[in-house]
Amino acid sequence: MVVCVLYPRFELLAALGDRRALLTEPLALAPEAGGVQVVGEPSPAAEAFGVTAGMRVGEALGRCPELRLVPPDPEGVRALWGEALDRLEGIGAAAESDRAGQAFFAADGLRRLHGGHLEGVIAAARRALDRGVRMGAGPSRFCAYAAALRARPRRGAETVSAGAARGFLAPLPVGLLRTRAELAGMPELLERLGVRTLGELAALPAHALSERFGHPGLLALDLAHGRDTPLDPRRPSEPVYERLDLPEAASGPQLERALELLVARLLARPERRGRALRSVAIGARFVEGGTWRTRVTLRQASAEAGRLRLALWPRLAELPAPAESIGIEVEAFGPPAREQGRLLEERDSALAREGRIAEAVRQARQAAGTGAALRVMEVDPDSRVPERRNVLAPFPVEGPGGVGP
Repeated sequence: MVVCVLYPRFELLAALGDRRALLTEPLALAPEAGGVQVVGEPSPAAEAFGVTAGMRVGEALGRCPELRLVPPDPEGVRALWGEALDRLEGIGAAAESDRAGQAFFAADGLRRLHGGHLEGVIAAARRALDRGVRMGAGPSRFCAYAAALRARPRRGAETVSAGAARGFLAPLPVGLLRTRAELAGMPELLERLGVRTLGELAALPAHALSERFGHPGLLALDLAHGRDTPLDPRRPSEPVYERLDLPEAASGPQLERALELLVARLLARPERRGRALRSVAIGARFVEGGTWRTRVTLRQASAEAGRLRLALWPRLAELPAPAESIGIEVEAFGPPAREQGRLLEERDSALAREGRIAEAVRQARQAAGTGAALRVMEVDPDSRVPERRNVLAPFPVEGPGGVGP
């Protein structure tokens, strides 16, 4: 059996923080800075006016003139959802989660740990999570999600047996297929063809769906029959994160220097353990509230500061609003950053000297900690405040050829 954990309006709740009492008013998530001008998750009061997620801002305000837009907080959403998944994994669950507020895990291997039955597994998961969570269980991921939609907080989980899965799904609308990204556009086409429920979809022949929709059509047919693809549990990430507070109205050279300092601190973290970086996320917290986050995947894993700055600076230069702080987080590591063999014999004494200096810095940090070797870096030489002119940054420890330790 697969268990679905569902948090309604998770992103809106994360953006509100301690102001959850505002949910009684017509609210909706504002568009992401620099993104498409559509609203995000609405509150129940806004839904009563017909406001839905993905609706244009002008149309949403036309339907509900009193609608208040809440700045989104993608960094807060990521942090809160990461904590929820950590608590879920604390009971032994291997959770799969493609988006915040929704997770799945297999319950069969947890029965002996929690009373020997499914109800014990669900009760343990509910104790580990917030009281407002909805939970459903079924023989597949899709069936468990449909069951969680029917469940109500604080009333237990909706459970669907394997034999009753097709009958449970039959009266549900085909719009439920939109929960799968690869099937997002199929419900509209099915409704135009007169197929409005999953039961009607399940009655269609497989060859007809394959001819009309290809592989997505066969996947939709499997979902309507209660079958689904295997779960793909997440791999817990290693938190390697650096954040830096910015002076007021920081821009241009100041932002570039701040990025250089963040990259230097990130590469000096002992958690990196000499590995190259494959994927890095850069985020910012705005002065007027809300956050911004974007992911940068490197074509080739690298631990060279110059390459990282070259990849991250164009994204940071697109910052849509003044920021009070920026941060960098490693999302995926690459292979160990070893010194590559050379085709020609080493003749450059400068490169050899850099290698000896890097080795000395590494030994000093191993003996006295990461703050043992620092360098003075100019940030804002024209500032009237002496503390803003220069900062101490970790001394770079790249060896010959620009390869990190």
